[in-house]
This record gives sequence, C-alpha cells and structure tokens, in this order.
Amino acid sequence: MKVTQNLWFEKDMEAAIAFYTSLIPGSSIEWTSALPAESPSGPAGSVKIAAFTIGDQRYQAFEAWRSDTFNHTFSIVVECETQAEIDRLWDALKEGGKAEQCGWLKDRWGLSWQIAPKRLGELTRDPDRAKARRVAEAMLKMVKLDIAGLEAAAKG
Repeated sequence: MKVTQNLWFEKDMEAAIAFYTSLIPGSSIEWTSALPAESPSGPAGSVKIAAFTIGDQRYQAFEAWRSDTFNHTFSIVVECETQAEIDRLWDALKEGGKAEQCGWLKDRWGLSWQIAPKRLGELTRDPDRAKARRVAEAMLKMVKLDIAGLEAAAKG
C-alpha cells in the first residue's frame, strides 16, 4: 500500500507545488496533467492534477472549484536542524501569507505549515518534566520558533 496526502487548490496549483518543491531538499514534481473528462468539479480540461514529493512525503494535488478552504486541521510539519533552515523556510512561506503562534504559519495559498526545530521535540520529551514544561511555555510565547530561546528556557 502507498499513502499519499491530497491538497485541493482553487487556483495556482502549479505555482504552489513548484514553490513548495523548490524549498525542501529532495522534493520534486512527478507529473502534472489536466483531467480530460468532465467531472463534478468542472468541464473537461479545467481540473488539473499533479503528483509530487516534499522531502520524503508523497502528495497529489487538484486544482478545481471547491467549497472548502485549507484550515488548521491539516498542516505540513517541517523539522529543521538549524535556525538558518527555520529562518529560510519561515521567510519564504510567510511571504504573502500570515505568521501564527508556536511556529505555525499560513502560506499565500492558505495552507498551514509548522516550521519547528528538531531540538524542540528532544527538549519537550526530556525526562526532566520541569525542563520540558519551561520549553513548552517558551514555545507557546513565540511566533517563529527560536532554538536559542528554547535552549535558554531548558536551562532555566
């Protein structure tokens, strides 16, 4: 079996997936096409479909009329090793979008992302629960996550 996430865009699917795949190393667009038959989402040729990977995750996408928009019930989490990676992705994805609390943002297409340091998971799973609580409390006060700030909170 293969599991693939699906993203449904109202417009600009090809621009969105080209942007996403340009940001994450190891990403690629496998194919794009237009549905040759009429469907409930539009006339023949108006519905676009694509397959792509972001990092090690498989996705497909549609571009067609839709009644629902992206929301927080689905987000893409990117675990970063360095602050430079966080800063680069945050700045790129936030352009035309909206920053939110705790390392979340919505990109210009309305898709939610969580840009988080790998270190956050390590610190919040620390057996010293007081340390983990300090880190969690610091994270909850941040917008873009800051590794140095999380490390400082861990030290108390």
